[in-house]
Amino acid sequence: MAEEGTTPPAPEVPAPLPKPRPGWRTHPLPKRLALIAIVAVGLWLWKATDLPERQLIFQLTGDGWSGVRAVDLQVLDDEEHILKREERFFANGPPPEVTFKMRLPEGTFRTLLFVKVEGREKRDVVRGRLMVGESTAIVVPLRLPGNKTKP
Repeated sequence: MAEEGTTPPAPEVPAPLPKPRPGWRTHPLPKRLALIAIVAVGLWLWKATDLPERQLIFQLTGDGWSGVRAVDLQVLDDEEHILKREERFFANGPPPEVTFKMRLPEGTFRTLLFVKVEGREKRDVVRGRLMVGESTAIVVPLRLPGNKTKP
């Protein structure tokens, strides 16, 4: 037992551990740099495989375009899958050039342009081939199919 007038000894507190020496292994920056590098490589691969945006410009030549109220463009691949479909409507006929923007790889594609002429029930179909090269602008001169009149 402890004698009177003396205080009991204080419990021993363990000495604090020494701080680890700062170094590159304990710094958070290498972990962040690895994540940033992975994201950067992913973005680069995504952009490298991205298809370029192209402008398909139809130059409408000849007579009969003033009666056109709508056009429906379909671009098909070799297996007849629709790659792009876009429809345009016109109150007083289309302008001399109608532009469609689309992402397409290089190659040859089939096009179908369905033309709705005012006063006709059925739409006219203009079939064509689209050759896509390195150029981003593709100009296609287009004539309206001849008017079919019933006797």
